[in-house]
Amino acid sequence: MLRILKIGGSVLTDKTTEGSAKLGEIERIAEEVSASPGDLILVHGAGSFGHIHAQRFGLPSRFDPIGLLETHRSVVSLNSLFVSALSKRDLFPLPVHPLSSVLLDRGRIASMDPSIVLEMVKRGILPVLHGDVALDRSLGSGIVSGDQLVSYLARELRSDLVILGTAADGVMSRGRVLDRIAADDLSMIEEELGAGPGFDVTGGMRGKVGELLDLAQYGVTSRIFNATVEGNVEAALRGQAIGTAVVP
Repeated sequence: MLRILKIGGSVLTDKTTEGSAKLGEIERIAEEVSASPGDLILVHGAGSFGHIHAQRFGLPSRFDPIGLLETHRSVVSLNSLFVSALSKRDLFPLPVHPLSSVLLDRGRIASMDPSIVLEMVKRGILPVLHGDVALDRSLGSGIVSGDQLVSYLARELRSDLVILGTAADGVMSRGRVLDRIAADDLSMIEEELGAGPGFDVTGGMRGKVGELLDLAQYGVTSRIFNATVEGNVEAALRGQAIGTAVVP
């Protein structure tokens, strides 16, 4: 069973402070992942290692090679922390950097070879992708979010389980967590899908729901859950129904 887990940048970092990693959370999540290894693709957000840099250099609104370099360097440093924590649990992780593997067109993934990621999984490797900057053939440069990576890979590889760990219990409406959400429900809750604390150039919860509703058009059900709660990552990886299901 091929699974895709995305851990949000708000879980791994303090998004209000540049380059502020939550090392304890990184170690805890690595431990929970190690309890349910095998046939897994891991994606993580950039958090304060990416969004603040991107905003400083005006990305993706303008092309700035220095901005691309500095933002990429920053998100790679977070990726390295996560890969290091995973490797201590004998999970055989390898980083996959979107800057050198993804081409965008007007902010959407136009080209990416998912067979490389799948080959890693087949050989017992845990691919670890992340939100990143990327070249855009129409705009020069762009941002490829972890959420868009999840949607693209899940669609192309026909994954069996797609789960997004965030700092929220799920998709909220009128103060409660929705058990499920479909495209027809979006108009009723759209105003409530605000951005979280800190800097986010990829759309926050609104962006996540949008990507997963797009994925649902291909018949794939996904789930948004709270990864800051101890035990939830392991439970979600085992298929437990927590949080909000995003359904066709």
